[in-house]
Amino acid sequence: MKKPPLVNAIIEGLQDSKAQRIVVADLTKIPNTICSYMIICEGNSNTQVNSIATKTREFVRKNAGEKPMAMEGFENSEWIVMDYADTMVHVMQREPRAFFDLEHLWEDAALEEIADLL
Repeated sequence: MKKPPLVNAIIEGLQDSKAQRIVVADLTKIPNTICSYMIICEGNSNTQVNSIATKTREFVRKNAGEKPMAMEGFENSEWIVMDYADTMVHVMQREPRAFFDLEHLWEDAALEEIADLL
């Protein structure tokens, strides 16, 4: 799947921040979606989810010159959403990710699993 530079920068930032189980949903072929790309990943704790989101935001700002329009979820850091307008990033703990199962909700999208970096 060919991805826009912003999506690639977000993936690289997530990998650099030790995010796990990264999935990119390409929604470009689905009409009336809220965005073109959705990136979902997880961390093991509130601290790690917060750190992944914070470091990824800084990585993308520095390397792609983009800032999110909004970010929500830092209060408890179980699920942080980063809104880059056409790209949404969901950094979640394992339990909320399993419960909400966003990959299943968007199963009509082209889903790509990104390998974890060791």
